[in-house]
Amino acid sequence: MSVKNKAAIIGIGELKPTKEPGNATPLSLMAQAGAMAIEDAGLEKRDIDGVLVGMAFGDPGILYPSAVCEVLGIRPRMLNQVDIGGASAAGMVWRAAAAIDAGMCQAVLCLTGDVNRLGEQRPPIISVAREFEWPYGNIGANCGYALIAQRHMYEYGTKPEQLAKIAVDQRKNALKNPLAFFNDKPLTIEDVLASPIICSPLHLYEIVSPMSGAAAFVMVGPEIARRAPHPPVWLLGAGESCSHSTITYARSLTESAIKESAKAAFEMAGLMPKDMNLICPYDCYTITVLITLEDAGFCKKGHGGPFVMEHDLSYEGDLPCNTHGGQLSFGQPGLAGGMSHVTEAARQLMGRAGERQVKNARFAFVNGNGGVMSEQTSIILERKS
Repeated sequence: MSVKNKAAIIGIGELKPTKEPGNATPLSLMAQAGAMAIEDAGLEKRDIDGVLVGMAFGDPGILYPSAVCEVLGIRPRMLNQVDIGGASAAGMVWRAAAAIDAGMCQAVLCLTGDVNRLGEQRPPIISVAREFEWPYGNIGANCGYALIAQRHMYEYGTKPEQLAKIAVDQRKNALKNPLAFFNDKPLTIEDVLASPIICSPLHLYEIVSPMSGAAAFVMVGPEIARRAPHPPVWLLGAGESCSHSTITYARSLTESAIKESAKAAFEMAGLMPKDMNLICPYDCYTITVLITLEDAGFCKKGHGGPFVMEHDLSYEGDLPCNTHGGQLSFGQPGLAGGMSHVTEAARQLMGRAGERQVKNARFAFVNGNGGVMSEQTSIILERKS
């Protein structure tokens, strides 16, 4: 099956991430972002006949998609919850396109959002990791990504300053993004390396900061896309792969399932990494971007460190990367952090990125990453001339 040119993103909505959500709930934030996306698409609620929603840690429970629809006042013909971690938003793109191509619906609203409050405890998670890993110290994502970074340094000689440059270039992008949380102060490599080590070898500025927020997009079939108020952003290719659930069972710490997902996406699109005008790789940590660049084929395996030093990853550089600032500088409001990569790619291809607009942007590569480099979704988007 191919979803190439079957559907397009025509509207986006995104809230500025915040550390102070007040009395907001994930549902209330998603309702705001969803309403923004529908309006941006030039549609009404009655036009939306499909809904895909991500998981919200702050709203645990069953029948969540129907709850979202009830709050929004939408009566869909297709609805589902996509739970593949940070890959959920990218995964929604091809799932929405597939549903549209199958005739299940014609306009799909895709939503993510969450609330993080300082000191608030998350509900218990029933998982293999909780039972067999956490008691021995391998708790949370920091440890897993630190292991990946350490191993990459050992195998390929990757240097701390090379990882730091990723955060520096993305902060430059954030300075031009009014929605980014960290958009008031530039970073230097020295700043990153001088920040506290949270889990060796990862520094504070190499790790996302949990926040509250929400984001959404509307995906439609060709007929609706033709009368959209903004240039439609078409899905050209998609691929998905999973190599493990918990990092203990990963076959390799330095090679990820992005290799398979990106390969499938590029093959479906009939394009290559060199054809991309911008890239939006998931960036919960700097090492995630490095692994993505290698496994998606933008550089050879093990050459990610020198590669990022040789290329300008800012919006005005030769390889624009996470031009919204990435989650490292935009902020990570739950799974809406992964959605920000999709909305930014769409915004750039529509030509609506303002001061950080990439010139002549036509093709974009987006990658979503779930768990600790486990669930991977890659998509290729295009604005047709």
